[in-house]
Amino acid sequence: MIRAVIVMNTQGKPRLTKFYDYMPPEKQQELIRRVFGVLCSRAENVSNFVEADSVFGPDTRLVYKHYATLYFVFVFDSSENELAMLDLIQVLVETLDKCFKNVCELDIVFNYSKLHTILDEIIFGGQVLETSSAEVMKAVEEISRLETASNTITLVPKSISGWRS
Repeated sequence: MIRAVIVMNTQGKPRLTKFYDYMPPEKQQELIRRVFGVLCSRAENVSNFVEADSVFGPDTRLVYKHYATLYFVFVFDSSENELAMLDLIQVLVETLDKCFKNVCELDIVFNYSKLHTILDEIIFGGQVLETSSAEVMKAVEEISRLETASNTITLVPKSISGWRS
């Protein structure tokens, strides 16, 4: 099971956090700080896989990928495959690139709800739902289309003297 997804910048500022196990916000912030401490102390030429027992408890692993100014981090237990999680990070980043045309940190900051929608199409409740970037994009576009349709107001003539919505 995936326990958390964290996207943070290289200064340790979280841009997206999604914990699939309940934790109080203070505990989440402490864990994010500890994850950042682990990531920023690692050399560039080492593996992207980290044993996270000391941070998240026993039987926990962490996979991360560093793109430009962002770290994409997945925390999971032994029921998940490390290489599959690394591939899932790639799916998330590819989908974001398709959505935002070369995603950057500001895209994530200013499109927070869309990012959550994308993540919810890939992972829900800690379980992987979709691994195809194209399928995720179809679902996100459909959700956006439905949101736009529900937000539009159609004016219809009520009578000769007035309008109703």
